[in-house]
Amino acid sequence: MEKELLLMMPGPVPIPERVRLAMSRQAINHRSAEFGAAYADCVRVLKTAFGTTNDLVVISGSGTAGMEAAIANVARDKKIACLVNGKFGERLYKISQRYGQATEIKSEWGTPLNLDALRAQLEAGAQVVTLIHNETSVGIKNPAEEVGRLCRKHDALFLMDGITSIGGDTVEADKWGVDIAITGSQKCLAAPAGLAMVSVSSRACERMTKNPPFYLDLAAYRKSASGTPMETPYTPAVPLFLALREACLLIDEEGLPARIARHQKMAKAVQAAAKEWGLSLFPKIDALHNYSSTVTAMEYPAGVKDDDMRGIVKKMGIVIAGGQDHLKGKIFRIGSMGAVSAPEILATLAATQHALKKCGYTPKGCGVGAAAEVLG
Repeated sequence: MEKELLLMMPGPVPIPERVRLAMSRQAINHRSAEFGAAYADCVRVLKTAFGTTNDLVVISGSGTAGMEAAIANVARDKKIACLVNGKFGERLYKISQRYGQATEIKSEWGTPLNLDALRAQLEAGAQVVTLIHNETSVGIKNPAEEVGRLCRKHDALFLMDGITSIGGDTVEADKWGVDIAITGSQKCLAAPAGLAMVSVSSRACERMTKNPPFYLDLAAYRKSASGTPMETPYTPAVPLFLALREACLLIDEEGLPARIARHQKMAKAVQAAAKEWGLSLFPKIDALHNYSSTVTAMEYPAGVKDDDMRGIVKKMGIVIAGGQDHLKGKIFRIGSMGAVSAPEILATLAATQHALKKCGYTPKGCGVGAAAEVLG
């Protein structure tokens, strides 16, 4: 019998059995009170995870659909300042180019954002700012609160991608002044891929375009969700909603503070292993930027080939991620998000330590032991 692989990537992540089983039941009417109750459970828990009292809707589509919904509804024909220090910041910039007058405020991948350049763009009339809170392509956490403060000072809308932080790290959308926040189902929430969750402030609602996209019309989603029972404007991916509800109930049962603390401890354990192995963490942090709490990006030591190292780990039943685009072969990434905990982290680190040795690198110390000290 073929064994399931343990996904220790920055998404998708392992799905708890209870969540998987929720998708196997008979179909239900998506205009029924039963569906509306499931939707309401999702929104109740997600608002806490987002740190918001704003309206929140669920779209059948990946996190990128949520990104495009945010841009298309409030940034059409406007001046958009896009903060970029990784692949997903670059994606938001590419989406922004299709709808408005986008300016890329670019930093080298994995390095701090250029907030001075953002100030200059805001002073020059930028009306919308985009940010990736947790840039998993490089393992860096960006200063959302500081960006929100600058946006408020200049009365610009703040669009934040929290796809790999919401549900696994502290996110306070309202306190930070986030007008539209986005997450995806297959990351920290540990649900199946295919749903995007979007919160929308009253300021964003007031500034929405009069020519929104049809399927990604946030006003239509808000209107349908405000009814009794809660609905979506178009046919939703019902099995995914039912799975998301179970994933949200698991968050409720664990308690969000405990869930965040678990994610932070797991990330620190992986970081401790990297240090013990003598490997450098890839991102360059400062007083405002920090290491991600949901994925750790490490530089390969000289002579270790990406395909060989990750291939050995995969033969042991575990999948970790490599670098993307120009970082391919230069870094590898271990995810620590979702429903996983100490056993999965330690197994992954043991497999990685073994693979490094097999590829000719001798770790300076026992990373598994260092991680165990953090997790114990």
